[in-house]
Amino acid sequence: MNPDQLERLLREVAGGRLDVGQALDRLRHFPTEAMEFAQLDHHRPLRQGQPEVIFAAGKTVEQVLAIAARLAAVGGGVLATRVTPEQGAALAAAFPALEWNAQARTAWLRGPDAPPAGGGRVLVVSAGTSDLPVAEEAAVTATAMGHPVDRLADVGVAGIHRLLSAADRLHEAAVLIVCAGMEGALPSVVGGLVARPVIAVPTSVGYGASFGGVAALLAMLNSCAAGITVVNIDNGFGAAMAAHRILGRAARAGEGT
Repeated sequence: MNPDQLERLLREVAGGRLDVGQALDRLRHFPTEAMEFAQLDHHRPLRQGQPEVIFAAGKTVEQVLAIAARLAAVGGGVLATRVTPEQGAALAAAFPALEWNAQARTAWLRGPDAPPAGGGRVLVVSAGTSDLPVAEEAAVTATAMGHPVDRLADVGVAGIHRLLSAADRLHEAAVLIVCAGMEGALPSVVGGLVARPVIAVPTSVGYGASFGGVAALLAMLNSCAAGITVVNIDNGFGAAMAAHRILGRAARAGEGT
């Protein structure tokens, strides 16, 4: 239940359009709902400003379907990450309006109440085409959180002129999410060009000495571009949620709260 839904519920009770018993029935699974294999956190939109997200890896198809059904029934919107093709097909069959992104491994069902957008636009930058699965996870997540998202693909340092030719787009973004594997140099370059928050995402792309993204992670942690935020390897979701918090803070500051 998000703040808008709770406010409507309270107004209906105050206006006499809903009795207390009906209101309690709607709040029956608030703040948490116990399932056999999960504890659903329906209070999270009020507490943190974003709904609970399903991490589908390691879950059975039946578990993902059951969790999604309950989240959809209570809050309306559902986002799942690291979704397998089998899970995605089952979710798409159960929810015809669901958007299944095979590249991002995400499944997103838009809720009836879109989350408020504010604070500006997110630009998701990827060093190479091989980084797109992680970049797309970030883009879908930021979109699901209510933010306008742009994408800038294949602008890695092996052809840095491609990045410099898009300098205007870099400066126009409110927050930049930069995904790179191999040596992980792109976030440092971007961080040296813009005054906006830069969230670096190391990807597990590269040959043997990249160590599955560890080389990129260490390069980003050791960046000489001041103020870069670094998330875990392949964690496009975490980068988007960091951007969401930054933008939410900026929006509240603009409203004087």
